[in-house]
Amino acid sequence: MLCGACEARPPAYDWGRAAARYEGPLREALHALKFGGRRALARPLADLLVEQCGAALPADAVVVPVPLGRDRERARGFNQAALIAGRAAKRLGLGLERRWLARVRATSPQSELAAAERSANVRGAFRASPEVRGRHVLLVDDVMTTGATLAECARAVAAAGAARVGVLAVARVL
Repeated sequence: MLCGACEARPPAYDWGRAAARYEGPLREALHALKFGGRRALARPLADLLVEQCGAALPADAVVVPVPLGRDRERARGFNQAALIAGRAAKRLGLGLERRWLARVRATSPQSELAAAERSANVRGAFRASPEVRGRHVLLVDDVMTTGATLAECARAVAAAGAARVGVLAVARVL
């Protein structure tokens, strides 16, 4: 089932899943990972993602985390999506390719923007490697709010020739 916005302008990905709603203790855990530096939380968050979404994943997919900008990753000391993606890929027995998708320009933090501004903020911000050609790419992020970031990542991966693109998030804002 698609929302009205997705029916009017379908995303570039073929399918998407989220493990749970972004609320309560899960919201607190994701916030503690992302902004509190609690890297150890990536493991149980990835485990939740695998437990809730793993059965529906294709066996030939390659996991690609949503990249952070260099400055943001340097300041934070890590990319939370990469930590989650790495653990999930290992549990699922899938390949992990951090270099298949790059952020090619700095963007404002999506969390600071209104929904209408988010797509414009990330438009053209990502470039995919030609190595995605013909592959089933599974993009992984921590939280999906409007879907703008994952949709733009999917556009870049599809434009580089990926055969199929799926998106996964630990949590979805509803």
